[in-house]
Amino acid sequence: MDADYIRNKITELRIKKNVSEHRMSLDLGHSRSYIHGIVTGKSLPSLTEFLYICEYLGVTPKHFFDTDEENPVLITQLVKEATSLSESDLLVLVHLANRLKK
Repeated sequence: MDADYIRNKITELRIKKNVSEHRMSLDLGHSRSYIHGIVTGKSLPSLTEFLYICEYLGVTPKHFFDTDEENPVLITQLVKEATSLSESDLLVLVHLANRLKK
């Protein structure tokens, strides 16, 4: 994993969110070219900015870097919802997931 992965993943998730580089830059409180500078390789975000970018894109850093996940935004949402479920509801969810995989 390298800087190209980070740039490409930001672009992929930004496109899935249907937001422009310009809009994302402004939403994050930066100049309109901030994201463009990242995705073109001119700069990389600081750790703090990376965490804001993940939050903006709706993914956890773990899901951002998981190369096996095709839908990190949906996985993040599912995990967030699952944390408030009771143990019995979690068991139902696990059973359902196993059934859907077949």
